[in-house]
Amino acid sequence: MKKIKVGLIGFSIGGQVFHAPFIAGNPALELYKVTARKEEQQMLLASRYPTAIAVASADDIFNDPEVDLVVVATSNDMHYPFTKQALESGKHVVVEKPFTNTTTEADELIALAKEKNLLLTVHHNARFHSDFKTVKAVLASEKLGPVVNYEARYDRFRNFLRKGAWREENLPGSGIHYDLGAHLLDQALQLFGRPKAIFADLRVQREGAKAIDDFEFILSYPHTKVILRGQMLAKIPTPRFAIYGWNGCFVKQGTDPQEELLRAGALPHEHADWGKENEKIYGQLSLLVDGVDVEETVVSEIGSGQDFYNNIVEVLNNKQELIVKPEQARDVIRLLELAEQSWKEQRTIAIENQLIS
Repeated sequence: MKKIKVGLIGFSIGGQVFHAPFIAGNPALELYKVTARKEEQQMLLASRYPTAIAVASADDIFNDPEVDLVVVATSNDMHYPFTKQALESGKHVVVEKPFTNTTTEADELIALAKEKNLLLTVHHNARFHSDFKTVKAVLASEKLGPVVNYEARYDRFRNFLRKGAWREENLPGSGIHYDLGAHLLDQALQLFGRPKAIFADLRVQREGAKAIDDFEFILSYPHTKVILRGQMLAKIPTPRFAIYGWNGCFVKQGTDPQEELLRAGALPHEHADWGKENEKIYGQLSLLVDGVDVEETVVSEIGSGQDFYNNIVEVLNNKQELIVKPEQARDVIRLLELAEQSWKEQRTIAIENQLIS
């Protein structure tokens, strides 16, 4: 079977860490062309993926009839124009999250993909993380009973600013709420569906910072409160997940191991135990069952970032439904917009019919 040729736009951290390793490790995909303008990027590409062709411009990918699938792994401001140009060139598209900077842009791209009968998806890879997969399994077990409070967070510690980092400039789509918050919102939507309302607290806390570096979202459901947080000044991280139900609670420390391995240059297809967590960060269930306290260590699910591209191959071969639908990613953007409105107006915003998936 002919391999699906992939053009990767962006070979900084996003392209190097989160896309190229999984593309190269999939036997049905070929990492064909990669935009790599800097000398160090070209050297790294030649070292790790010697058959890939380094190109200077995204146009070299859009205009190549051999390219089947375009992956947009650029700064957020280029997600919309590059995705639009790729679709107009007749290419299937994977775009890094967040999907776009506005709902209007997302809706336009979804309509364009449907018009041209092309695959369009967004790299919400946190769905395939070991910690989140474990949370899904715990909730599916119903051991907690009805859930009343769900808390998820991304804690970081960097009390200085990175020179030249676009994420830390006061630009549309910058700030950790669009970066890390997009993951948390997507996960919450997958677990609980559409919320009734959202309230947000968005702050700039570090000296000299221009973009949001601390956020809290509260999503309201009929019987459940969902709290999503992220910050850049957490020297000692708090639990990654904490879930409280009628029967007890589940607390999960630590994070999925895949990113650390990828940043170190590891390739998923070369590790038999890829995505397996250290047992030191397994989650803990604390329950009251028939009047008896029960403590249980929950063995974490296996992280499987490769499932994202496995699914794309299956979709393109007409064998499977798309896991990350663009409408779902669009709804994340709408929630981010409503979060900013909430903080600006200092009030809770009703969701009503503003989500489509």
